Amino acid sequence: MTDRHVNEIEWAEILRKTTLSVRDFIGGRYVDIGGESIIEKRNPRNGIPIYTLGTGDVQGVNDAVSNARNAYDSGNWKHMSVESRRTILEKLADLLVANRNELALYECLDVGKPISNAFNEDIPYAAAVLREVACAAEGMLSPLGSDGGLISYQLRKPIGVVGGIIGWNFPLVLAAMKVAPALMMGNSVILKPSEFTSLSACRFAELAIEAGVPPGMFNVVHGSGEVTGNAIAHHAGIDLLTFTGSSVTGKQLMIAAGESNMKRLMLECGGKSPYLIFEDFVEDLDLLADNIVGTGFPNQGALCAAATRICIHEKIKPALVARIIEKASALKPSDPLDPATKFGALVNEAHLEKVTSYIESGKKEGARLLYGGARVLEQTGGYYLTPAVFDGVQPDHTIAMEEIFGPVICIFSFRDVDEAIQLANATQYGLSAYVATKDAQRIQKIASEINSGILNVTTTMNSRPGSVRIGAEPHKQSGFGFENGIEGLRAYTASTQVRLLW
Repeated sequence: MTDRHVNEIEWAEILRKTTLSVRDFIGGRYVDIGGESIIEKRNPRNGIPIYTLGTGDVQGVNDAVSNARNAYDSGNWKHMSVESRRTILEKLADLLVANRNELALYECLDVGKPISNAFNEDIPYAAAVLREVACAAEGMLSPLGSDGGLISYQLRKPIGVVGGIIGWNFPLVLAAMKVAPALMMGNSVILKPSEFTSLSACRFAELAIEAGVPPGMFNVVHGSGEVTGNAIAHHAGIDLLTFTGSSVTGKQLMIAAGESNMKRLMLECGGKSPYLIFEDFVEDLDLLADNIVGTGFPNQGALCAAATRICIHEKIKPALVARIIEKASALKPSDPLDPATKFGALVNEAHLEKVTSYIESGKKEGARLLYGGARVLEQTGGYYLTPAVFDGVQPDHTIAMEEIFGPVICIFSFRDVDEAIQLANATQYGLSAYVATKDAQRIQKIASEINSGILNVTTTMNSRPGSVRIGAEPHKQSGFGFENGIEGLRAYTASTQVRLLW
């Protein structure tokens, strides 16, 4: 489907006819959410309440774990052939695409992202994750060796019950990235979406049942992090906990794992990604500015891998900064439900206030706000903010050190590759980094010295887009554990070395 198709859909009319509600999904059926308090979700586009949910309770988590354990122990899924599981996950991918209108609407309403992005990018991406995981699992072979009278091989088995806690910025994509490898390797799953974006998770689990996943193998529990998330983290019946979110929460999960059953952890936490731009791109400044704005402000800045620290060689900085401001000013916040919108709303009022407080701290600490950072469209009741561009930022400024998770970028300058690497590494995070240079020797030096799980290198602005999903692991306080590729699949298995003597 194309942009033209998304433009032809009457999204406002669909929303008018849609009843929004959130319930848990346990053992293949919907159940009410517990909890003593109520969380109210407001539409980011206009601030109007659209649904409520409970904060969750320990009993709901216990029920989900019990169902997941019973479904796993039955063996119906873990003893199924890899080919059969692959077929089911591929059918689930087809169902995501077939229900793209509904799911895209949920993502738009929950996150505030443009409907065109949700429809044309997020839902197809989530489906692609399922297909790629299903395909890769068949090619995962266990090591085998022999010597004299000994044959030794490594047997890979499911871990058991997997708990998944995800952030709010890409609800369905993040869910697919946790659920697909867990199910494909034979595990059962308990997923906790963010309390700020709760619409799509249960629909995903319901479609999994339709695709052929046995009831109880994929469960969803809602609620607050303090109640439901804490109960999952401490539950001794969960064998692996995989998390995407902040570094602060990641540290709390490490403590909880140690206090409970030493469950395995996979943590993808915060990011403060640098973008190093060298002087050999002087002839491509317009295209480069487009790329910088695209990597700095995706999803209204709510992306852990967003390039928020823009480090530019001093020879080209003045000319490039002018173009960055020009491109950023073209991002006009507007109604996420309008297919023409390219820059939507922030997820909620609390997050809007958090981002604006960072902008104020940048100004107070001496950084220069070159553009943006203002709330707009207040008459709509929505949470709209123009993207902010700072210059004159020092590495110890708050906006340079802490993950803002909003549309704010900081600009620095450097004189040589060593200073660029020093700037790039001047952070507690190490999730991803970006480089624009045509010098192969420089690329190799940066790759060997930068503290980043992923290094995205641009050598030409005329490249042909493509995607190869291989495993990557964050550095420093961005977390640990592989996601994607063969390594990502192995993370959802336990190995036993078998030694045959004769």
